[in-house]
This record gives sequence, structure tokens and C-alpha cells, in this order.
Amino acid sequence: MRIVVQLQRYLLRFCREKIWLANVYLANQSMKTVTIHEAKTNLSRLIARVCRGEEVIIARGKDPVVRLVPIGVRRGKRKLGILKGKLKVGPEFFEPLPPEELARWE
Repeated sequence: MRIVVQLQRYLLRFCREKIWLANVYLANQSMKTVTIHEAKTNLSRLIARVCRGEEVIIARGKDPVVRLVPIGVRRGKRKLGILKGKLKVGPEFFEPLPPEELARWE
């Protein structure tokens, strides 16, 4: 799980403006399969290849384990207050919880 988070951070960092959809392949490029050791050693190069539209398969030995693909394009910043006036919080929200409800949270 930790490797997945690290890979996602690298993709966000290096591919912000050059993201391709995961199912789009460049016509003259094929999928590359690398071992975990090779992926750790050449991560920046693999990320650059993914940014160009390739898919990279990371294998443990000969068994494919992970597919490295670019993530979708960021849509922009979120707007604050988009639900203003659409949601209402009643006064009961601010009242203390009953003891049996508090016991469920512990």
C-alpha cells in the first residue's frame, strides 16, 4: 500500500500537465514489464514513460503485480460555499450526545 501511495505522489508531481488517459496507447509504443527492483532503481524514467502514454507493468519475478498508468487530469480547485443555503444544521446538532451514543464511539 505504501508503494502505491508513493507512486501516486510521483505521478502527481511529474505528470501534472502531461496526463494521458489510462486506456490510451501511443500507436508505436508497447507495454513494458519490469521487476520491482528495476522499478525502484529507475522510477523517474518509468514515470517519464508513463507520462508519454505508455503503461508499465511491475512484476514480482515473472508474475505481473502492478500496472503503472497515469491518473486522470485534475479538474481544478474546489469552490468553497458551493452548498451554501442548500444544507441546514438544526439546533440539535449542537446539543451534547446522550451517554449511550458516546459509549458507542469509544
